[in-house]
Amino acid sequence: MLTIDSQVHAYERNHPRRPWTDAIHGPPEMTGDQMVAAMDAAGVDGALLVSPFATYRYDASYALEVRAAHPTRFGLVKPVNPNDPAVEEDIADWAGRDGCVGVRLMPLPDDADANAGVARVLTAAGRHGLPVALFCREMLDKVDRLAAKHPDVQLVIDHCGLRQALEPPAPAEPFKDLPALLKLAAHDNIALKISGACTYSHEPYPFRDLWAPIGRIFDAFGLDRCMWGADWTRSLAFLSYQQNVDAFREVFPLSDSDRAALMGETLRRIYRWSPS
Repeated sequence: MLTIDSQVHAYERNHPRRPWTDAIHGPPEMTGDQMVAAMDAAGVDGALLVSPFATYRYDASYALEVRAAHPTRFGLVKPVNPNDPAVEEDIADWAGRDGCVGVRLMPLPDDADANAGVARVLTAAGRHGLPVALFCREMLDKVDRLAAKHPDVQLVIDHCGLRQALEPPAPAEPFKDLPALLKLAAHDNIALKISGACTYSHEPYPFRDLWAPIGRIFDAFGLDRCMWGADWTRSLAFLSYQQNVDAFREVFPLSDSDRAALMGETLRRIYRWSPS
């Protein structure tokens, strides 16, 4: 079974030639080589490498270096700035690079559904066939309106749009916004990253308290719109990478075809990318 992680981050130690903007939750570094080693150990074939906003903001140069070193293992996603007058040119340049398969709005502006910059991002991404990932916790109502306004643009909701903790413990009510999320299943142009989901659990591995709420998400959206992801390295404080993979690849009660879709086939279709 093909296993593709929908969200990992790689970054160097903070240094003057590529300084961090802010600290990231995780180890002091997670280089491309270290990320590949972790994937190999867990039997993960490839991943979407999302340039980390915390450390590098809109500069995806390190992600490009990692892919150059490991071209068969990573598709790239970068944050884009809706306030940049040249954001459309930025997206066009990104779309023309080998292995660059999507863009991300992080953070999603508070006025996202009425923001002219966000509209430019979605229009440009749609023109170039790039899915747009949305970091949109507690903003699902705005995603509802964005999806309706831009029905031809593939939107991908990060982390199911639910609030995640940066460190243990898990949020007291991690699924309190689940009704608002399920409502979005009415939009055919919305897909979900089931990324970092194990960090919602109040139980140890294999996190069986997730089965009912995550099952409701699968039932509403279908596995053809859901993509497993580890959200590595944020989730390192909660569980190992192997547990992150195996909770869904080995334990979660799914049919073989649904499991294959969740663990890689849906991502391959939505992002039109697969590890070589």
